[in-house]
Amino acid sequence: MSSLHQKSLKNLHRWLALAITSVTGLLLVALLVLPAVSRLADPKSAVFEQAWQTVNQNFYDRRFNGVDWQAIRDRYRPLVAQASSMEAAAVVINQMLSELQTSHTQFYTRSEPAYYQLLGIFQSDSLWRQLRKFFPDGKVEYPGIGIFTQELNGQTFISAILNGSPAEKAGLKVGDRLLSVEGRPYQPIQSFVGKVGQGVKVSIQRTSDAASTQTITVTPKSLDPTKLFLEAMQASTEMIEQENQRIGYVHIWSYAGDRYQEELKRSLIYGDLRTADGLILDLREGWGGAIPEYLNFFTAKTPTLTQVERDGTKTDLNYRWSKPVVMLVNQRSRSGKEILAYGFQKYNIGAVIGSQTPGAVVGGRPFLMQDGSLLYLAVVDVFVNGERLEGRGVKPDIEVPFQLAYAQGADPQKQKAIAVLVQALQPSK
Repeated sequence: MSSLHQKSLKNLHRWLALAITSVTGLLLVALLVLPAVSRLADPKSAVFEQAWQTVNQNFYDRRFNGVDWQAIRDRYRPLVAQASSMEAAAVVINQMLSELQTSHTQFYTRSEPAYYQLLGIFQSDSLWRQLRKFFPDGKVEYPGIGIFTQELNGQTFISAILNGSPAEKAGLKVGDRLLSVEGRPYQPIQSFVGKVGQGVKVSIQRTSDAASTQTITVTPKSLDPTKLFLEAMQASTEMIEQENQRIGYVHIWSYAGDRYQEELKRSLIYGDLRTADGLILDLREGWGGAIPEYLNFFTAKTPTLTQVERDGTKTDLNYRWSKPVVMLVNQRSRSGKEILAYGFQKYNIGAVIGSQTPGAVVGGRPFLMQDGSLLYLAVVDVFVNGERLEGRGVKPDIEVPFQLAYAQGADPQKQKAIAVLVQALQPSK
């Protein structure tokens, strides 16, 4: 064999050895990297990491309320990886967030009405630009019947019904136990997907007696969260005639935006409640968002204007409310609504009636996750006159218990508010 041929064979062997070594190395690297890649490729784990990092970078307290946030990540990450679905992963993520023991901190998926309601409240251009990826037609709506629910001992009860909603029109009542929708367990959105405008059979139990079970047909509608709470507020307005007194009533389901305060003022200055002798301001349920200056309408001193028309008709216009007023609150009157309740008591505007508020008084904002889910996170702490209401809440002047289960639509808190106003309007002897 020639020396040239031997040299070629040696080069070939060297090349083959290098190739084998390279392939072996690549296989080894692949074996080491693949588990990490698969973890990152898992959508649930990716969203978990994004949520954890968002909290890490934006939570209002850099000490995380004394929680070791890195250790929390290590504890919950494998639980999310084991979750069978994104809904199951959401439960784990919320368990992680609960370690912070702070309000305005919750993870939501698109299977929950609160997801859409928050998007309706926070209408920033940047957020809505991000949403176009998930809602290409620009409509952030969801099918529903306009109810809030509460779990008690593993059973689902209607805790509130939006005024003017399909549920109210169909005759559902607060306190009804939800048994099923079309024969299946109730789900706030999934139960009504594809059924907008159609009659849906909702099975409920009205009293503790199983014989009170009945089926009510409800027609779901597509709910627009940007209009939902204003329309419910307008539909709630009523005049209650009792003992020769006219008691005005309005339910402010959300106070997140000036339009709700403007609607209240319009109704009291020019609208249906203008001739009321007293006012019930219902801030139970829904969302917060109120700012302290809204109390100016009840406390500021302004002159009364009298308009005289051509025929001599006179109309007095008062640009503030100076008649008796009471406020209704409960354990779901949160955030800015609690600040108003605090001010009602602090400045002796009127009695606060109901049950203690939850103590959810920090500032939150939504963060959109890569799969379209939503992280609502506390980003600022809040003090009112130097006092921190977070975790403390506001205790009503007049506490009225409310037994939700099988309430049959009864509202003892509202009835007490009416009685207090009627008493206050009685002529002094």
